[in-house]
Amino acid sequence: MEKKRKKIFLYIFLALFLLIIVIWTSVKPSNDRDWTLDQKILPYSVQEGNIINIYNIRNFTYYNTSIYYPSYYNKTFNLSQLDSVWYIVEPFSNWEGSAHTFLSFGFNDSYIAVSVEIRKEKGEQFSPVKGLFKQYEIMYVLGDEEDLIKLRSNYRNDSVYVYPVNTTQETMQLLFIDILNHTNKLYTAPEFYNSISNTCTTNIAKHANHIRPGRIPFSFAILAPGYSDRFAYNLGIINTTLPYEEIRTHYKINERALKYANSSDFSLRIREF
Repeated sequence: MEKKRKKIFLYIFLALFLLIIVIWTSVKPSNDRDWTLDQKILPYSVQEGNIINIYNIRNFTYYNTSIYYPSYYNKTFNLSQLDSVWYIVEPFSNWEGSAHTFLSFGFNDSYIAVSVEIRKEKGEQFSPVKGLFKQYEIMYVLGDEEDLIKLRSNYRNDSVYVYPVNTTQETMQLLFIDILNHTNKLYTAPEFYNSISNTCTTNIAKHANHIRPGRIPFSFAILAPGYSDRFAYNLGIINTTLPYEEIRTHYKINERALKYANSSDFSLRIREF
């Protein structure tokens, strides 16, 4: 009787496990949901040689974190003019290791930032636990620094660090193209965000390793990106001419972001290191 009971329990467990697998695999990502206004429109690009036309670059005007005027524009970039890439870290106060990270690419003093984010539906809030269970799609936001940096430094009042990346122009170009290719993929083939494997920082590492295999080894700092700038410092990816703590203070842009909030050359002013 005891053996029979164990066999029944095993069958029930296997049935429930199979049911979970069926449900899990049946949940598919979508680009057709009731998105929040700031993440409603997906960017994409078209490349012809060195010339890249980028569409739906976000350039919102903010009055506070919840009230803003939406605006998008299209712009043409020449890869031969790409002369810098910047690693940006926005630590969060709720947990020491938590942060948002993104990149910005400089073209002769004109900048376009790329931020990998969950694509929120109206009424949704981010939860790292829910992020493990196919609750959010992912999107690449392409936008002005006046939007993507100023939102964080001036309206969310988070600390923001803007580090120049040590690399070659060829690597910058390959990285930029690789990111735009994935941006285009998401335009037609959505993906789910995952709090461990498909985040802002894991995607930066994936793109870097795609063009330079092994450049960014796996580290806890990729899963806890509040430590990622120290990790990048140790790898020599960002400036190492000073001790790390001095480098961190040097590249914090909050004071300048507030001072030059209305400046037409905001991106240049926050880089007056």
